Amino acid sequence: MSKNKLLVFCLDALCTMDIEFMKTLPAFAEIINRGSYVKHIEPIYPSLTYPCHVSIITGNYADKHGIIHNEIVTPGKLNSPWYNQRSDVHSKTLLDYGKENGYTTCSISWPVSGGADYDFNMPMIVPYGYIGPDPGQFFVNNATQNLLDTYYWKYGRYLMGKDRSLDLYTMALAPDIIRDFGQPDIMLIKMCDLDSARHAYGVDNENVREQLRKHNYELAVILDTVKRYGDYDNTNFVILGDHGQSDVDHVLHFNVALKEAGFIRVNENNELVDYDAYCHSAALSAWIELKNPEDEEMRKKVYDFLMECKNERDYGLGYVFTKEEVKEKYHLEGPFDFVIEGEKAISFGNRLDCDIFGKTEIGDYKTSKASHGGLPFKDETTTFIACGPSVKQGVVVERCSMVNEAPTMAKMLGFEMPDVDGVVIEEILK
Repeated sequence: MSKNKLLVFCLDALCTMDIEFMKTLPAFAEIINRGSYVKHIEPIYPSLTYPCHVSIITGNYADKHGIIHNEIVTPGKLNSPWYNQRSDVHSKTLLDYGKENGYTTCSISWPVSGGADYDFNMPMIVPYGYIGPDPGQFFVNNATQNLLDTYYWKYGRYLMGKDRSLDLYTMALAPDIIRDFGQPDIMLIKMCDLDSARHAYGVDNENVREQLRKHNYELAVILDTVKRYGDYDNTNFVILGDHGQSDVDHVLHFNVALKEAGFIRVNENNELVDYDAYCHSAALSAWIELKNPEDEEMRKKVYDFLMECKNERDYGLGYVFTKEEVKEKYHLEGPFDFVIEGEKAISFGNRLDCDIFGKTEIGDYKTSKASHGGLPFKDETTTFIACGPSVKQGVVVERCSMVNEAPTMAKMLGFEMPDVDGVVIEEILK
């Protein structure tokens, strides 16, 4: 008897609101009609792409798996490096457990997977904004050599120049891998462009629906490839997102407020010289880092200022958490002492050389027309759709946490992921 397989098709920024439209598109409908879904998947905090992707495959919150932001933030640095190495992740992944249980593993364009010990791996690792002629340099010792040798020479062109497209690259590799190497037992495929469309145009519009149509065509290719060259009948298919998005009400450059209050000192070029408190943007939330966390007098002074901003100033702040509160409530810890967020969807900027209130910016995920990074219950939620030999048909679960996805997918394959934060979504499984 053939063992079950798993194929995950991840759409960055897939929202609950997309489900009804997806039912009208044939490839998506094939999965939805054959299976079950969780309508509202609450992401982790902050609901940024890289932390969420790691939670999806570890079943853990950020305080346990260690990827707390897309970027490794540093005071005064606007373009910080991004997390990209599997070794940055403190938890075992679904694929690690799968390999231990004798399953072949494949990850295509998944964040924070550089150098992972998978059978086939092509990580999402070319730096944000890179448009140069040699993206291949970033895959060396990070992607598996079997995929580089077989495909990069002919498909690497999709990652070059100002019109580079990671989705084109991903969709060139994914069906070829299934055909050329045989369908891996566990395969992750991550697509980016729905997120880009929402950042640029807002959460709900025709540009977003057109991108969903494109993803439907791509999924159709994957499904047809599995039917031709794989084991369709024994494959559990999962469509999921990493977070939702919210239309941005306004942009708040909170470091300017800290500067005006005397907590930040700058030179004549508005460059950081010194600080008592500094704001790191996490898009729809922000972290306040104290230079000296042991200075209790300064801690109180900064906290009082934050509460004044929330209660008395017209900034639109709705939440001020201490590091202890955000750890207890949302399993987040990191290089911060406070976390702030808007009552509505405020995007936080990091700049020091502008007005406190700014405009949304195309090309900046933190301050774009729509964004994410907010509290799990506030963002437009994402979703989890599954069908296959392990999945019931016609069940709709209203709501659960993202950390439940990994142990659920593990159970589809017949093994467990012990000591994780999540639990199996038993309602949808046979």
